[in-house]
Amino acid sequence: MSPDSHYISDHKSENQVVRRGRPPTATIRMLEAADTLFAQADGPERVTMDAIAAACSVGKGTLFRAFGSRAGLLDALWRTKIDALRESVESGAPPFRQNTLPQERLAAFLDLILTFKLDNRHLIRALELGPGILQSPHYRWMLGVTERFIEEGIGSLPEGAALYAAHTLLAALHIDLIEDMLSNGLSLDTIREAQARRAYMAAGIAAADYKTLVRT
Repeated sequence: MSPDSHYISDHKSENQVVRRGRPPTATIRMLEAADTLFAQADGPERVTMDAIAAACSVGKGTLFRAFGSRAGLLDALWRTKIDALRESVESGAPPFRQNTLPQERLAAFLDLILTFKLDNRHLIRALELGPGILQSPHYRWMLGVTERFIEEGIGSLPEGAALYAAHTLLAALHIDLIEDMLSNGLSLDTIREAQARRAYMAAGIAAADYKTLVRT
């Protein structure tokens, strides 16, 4: 048996089968420890599975049995934070009622994502630095909602146009880009206003009509 036969990397465990019957509190404790480390670290790349295991006093193998990989842990942590955002959108509560203009719903949705990312910037930074973010179910959900509001606002569109527009709107919410704009003098209010205007334009409202709408 080689010296490395029991080595488990941060990317993949030898056994990725999730152990059944683990008390939920144990998983929560591991996620809370990871969340704290990401918030305190100079950069997300410094937070390893070894560090997380040590912080919550479990073996590294326990983390892998619970989450499969570091990416799996990040995904689980993202899920615990984004569930409330999803519920507020999918419940149809204001400003997401069906009788609200789709342009208004789109602007409110993007503003909600912006606020969410800033509130959880340490986690989002770790996620957006990693591979596969565009294939994650959470991003695909945000993409689908954005695309739907665009389609509802404009109606008939060339194939793929709404999807392209949705991707570009979400790309402008990359946490590194937002933080760079803030650090270079743009206020959060300025960013939010520009983002709302862009959302209305993307969903079929002309600039002159937008000025009229936001005054009412």
